[in-house]
This record gives sequence, C-alpha cells and structure tokens, in this order.
Amino acid sequence: MVEAYKPLYTVKEASKVLKVNTDAVYDLIRKRQLPALRLGAMKIRGSDLERFIEKYPAGETEEPDQEENTY
Repeated sequence: MVEAYKPLYTVKEASKVLKVNTDAVYDLIRKRQLPALRLGAMKIRGSDLERFIEKYPAGETEEPDQEENTY
C-alpha cells in the first residue's frame, strides 16, 4: 500500500508496493507507464505510484474450462 504523505519511493520500495521485482518496475518506467524522476537513482512520486495503481487495468480472471475427459 502506498504510504500517506511519502513523497518519493525508490524503485525497490515501489516494487514491494506493487509486489513485483525491480526489473518489472524499470520496465514500466521504460515503457512510460509509470513516471519516474532521475535524482541520482530513479525515484517514483507517491502520487504517481498511487495513480498508476488506480488506473492500471484490472484483468478479468477466467475460470479454466472444466471439461470432463471421457475415455
């Protein structure tokens, strides 16, 4: 969960919030899906991280077909 009033997250901290590895966060940054600042190392604004989470499309989970095998 994004911490209230935390202005900046490192890539590692953002990866923990998103529950992904740091490579996935760098990939989101590279694809311009997650805005980041280069202040020494990459930093992500808390507001941008929260906005990303809210706007990221949630996928529909489909139940696998439960077909019976007949032999």
